[in-house]
Amino acid sequence: MTTTATTTATEPLLSIRDLTMTFPGRRARSAPVRAVDGISFDVAAGETLGLVGESGCGKSTTGRLIVRLLEPTAGSITYAGRDISHLPQRTLKPLRKDLQMVFQDPHSSLNPRQTVARIISDPLVVQGSSAAQARKRAVELMELVGLIPEHVDRYPHEFSGGQAQRIGIARSLATGPRLVVADEPVSALDVSVQAQIVNLMERLQQDLGLAYLFIAHDLSVVKRVCDRVAVMYLGRIVEIGDKERVYAAPAHPYTRALLSAVPLPDPAAERARERITLLGDPPSPATPPPGCAFHPRCHKAQDICRSEAPLLRITTPGEAREAACHFPEEA
Repeated sequence: MTTTATTTATEPLLSIRDLTMTFPGRRARSAPVRAVDGISFDVAAGETLGLVGESGCGKSTTGRLIVRLLEPTAGSITYAGRDISHLPQRTLKPLRKDLQMVFQDPHSSLNPRQTVARIISDPLVVQGSSAAQARKRAVELMELVGLIPEHVDRYPHEFSGGQAQRIGIARSLATGPRLVVADEPVSALDVSVQAQIVNLMERLQQDLGLAYLFIAHDLSVVKRVCDRVAVMYLGRIVEIGDKERVYAAPAHPYTRALLSAVPLPDPAAERARERITLLGDPPSPATPPPGCAFHPRCHKAQDICRSEAPLLRITTPGEAREAACHFPEEA
């Protein structure tokens, strides 16, 4: 029987270094698209790291790279001390049970021609379980995620959006993973249902000891569920650190602009606070600007920003937070 590598107390469960993903241009002579541009971060066992940014910044591509739905152009993906960046499918198969994914649109990620029992149990069958064992586990997982076990033979169209996402979560848990990549798991759901799914994911993390890479654009949800936050812009991480520190005193102007758009529950505070409006649209990843990619939209940009890309570095000694900015915001 194949055994899964274990991590030590000081070794992260997942370690990403200089990860890059370049897609060819859509036309013969068009420029390649660097969707992920040399990012690095760690995820500890049992931790939730939030990955946030505007649409098209490379968040979902990063998630697909980690679970090896895509093969990186460069860089490394190390899981439990083992480099899985370019493992062949046969070698990768036993590790897939540890790395699972929850997709954004629950209905489009579920096969409409298969019963829920088949959808949830298929990963177990692929890993060598018998059909009877897999079905029994599917029934148990239905109950675990808050669904009626007797509905296991129904089809996806017979469930609401929130219920369908619970099925997707159950499928991701079938093989007993240690890390789940959740790609905007609540963005397609109503607000009331979002809270239910977030509560479910938090409970499952506590009960099962899961680590999450939580990809989202809703910073309110990220603040609630995540331990640390990484902010992406045009394929690069521009700020990463402890959630409380990033939200209380963002160091990068882009992070500050994103947080200024998050609604506040106090109407008076909402009216009084400063709103930062970003200029224009994000540049195309096929033709990124020189220097700092954010400089065309940044109110603090100077000559060095237009010619030299800033490195991700600790902005204040002793802080567990890094930012890629020549002129980081003062605490």
